[in-house]
Amino acid sequence: MHRDTTEELQHLQKKVLIFNILGAPGAILFGLGLYGLFGANGDAFIPILNNINVVYGFLAVGAIIMIWEFVVIIPLLKRRSEIANKENT
Repeated sequence: MHRDTTEELQHLQKKVLIFNILGAPGAILFGLGLYGLFGANGDAFIPILNNINVVYGFLAVGAIIMIWEFVVIIPLLKRRSEIANKENT
């Protein structure tokens, strides 16, 4: 691989990692929302998850964050794949 290609791949990998870290709270909120909706049954380990409005809020905010992460990461992964395929041929 050329030096520029290697540097670009490392840069893309770093950006993907950063966006994965930024998207983690969305997955956590979404998971807590699912737990509050389907698993808590009025006896949640976090009392606020017994409030259905909070649960819907967690689901909405978590879904928005995860969609944003998906929209940002997919082009980065496509670019990384293009660079790797170009170097392998």
